Amino acid sequence: MRQGLFSPRKLVRKFTPIIRPGPAAPGAARPAHTLRTPAKTGETLGRIGSLEVRMARNLKEIKKAQRLRYEVFYEEMSAIADPTTIAARRDADPFDAYCDHILVVDHASMKRNKLGRLKPQIVGTYRLLRQEVADRHGGFYTSGEYDIQKLIDANPGKRFMELGRSCVLKPYRNKKTVELLWHGIWAYVLRHKIDVMLGCASIEGTDPDQLASQLSFLHHNARAPEEWRVRAVADRYVEMNRLPAEEIKSKEALRALPPLVKGYLRLGAFIGDGAVIDHQFGTTDVLIIMPVSELNTRYVNYYGADASRYSS
Repeated sequence: MRQGLFSPRKLVRKFTPIIRPGPAAPGAARPAHTLRTPAKTGETLGRIGSLEVRMARNLKEIKKAQRLRYEVFYEEMSAIADPTTIAARRDADPFDAYCDHILVVDHASMKRNKLGRLKPQIVGTYRLLRQEVADRHGGFYTSGEYDIQKLIDANPGKRFMELGRSCVLKPYRNKKTVELLWHGIWAYVLRHKIDVMLGCASIEGTDPDQLASQLSFLHHNARAPEEWRVRAVADRYVEMNRLPAEEIKSKEALRALPPLVKGYLRLGAFIGDGAVIDHQFGTTDVLIIMPVSELNTRYVNYYGADASRYSS
């Protein structure tokens, strides 16, 4: 485990909610899709007060998570919805059918379902896709932007997991909710013996020249070492090394990065080679790579080697 962050990463002081979707293929529609029953239905992973983090219990809860994603990604943020998505008012794609879905629910905020029964409100969600599941269904979502298969092939003994579709309801974007989400992820990582987490993080804007400071900061200070480096696919590759290291004002560049990226840097994440423009969401995406062996020990110790900190 990594003992600490090198100097530029120590500038990060907040770990705040991730509220961006994963990468979208150009022009890809997001219709409603048939969902399977979750593999780990209803398992409680942790609690803080009225908040509980657990796996989705049924298909209805997955659909509620999709509605939360729609509210955050399309109504609050700048994603462009196709007619099917607008009609369903759910952010859904084919990957939902075989991913596992972590939820944070608030037992102090109850909502009535269609049958009039009171149910706790879903206030946060994360989508997880393990390598063995991805292999059975055509691969990882991230492979549409980054050539991650080379990294997987170079590490045949390691188990990979993709993180994506994370969002938190606006009133719940606080330390408590985020800690529960990450507690749930850590428990899941330990349960399934995951060795490497990866996924995309988004920076607002599609002009890389306007994002030169942020992209260059990540290139010079967080780029993955050669053994973990993954390159964006050739036809979507955007150069991140746009400014010399000495011209970057590190504090300003870091301040301009979204909470998603700063949070991952605190955990000890590496950044892939090259960015990708996602015109549908109006963002520039970067690849996050987190080998479990390289995670900052501060966070491993905080959540517990057995994920016991918030266990119920």
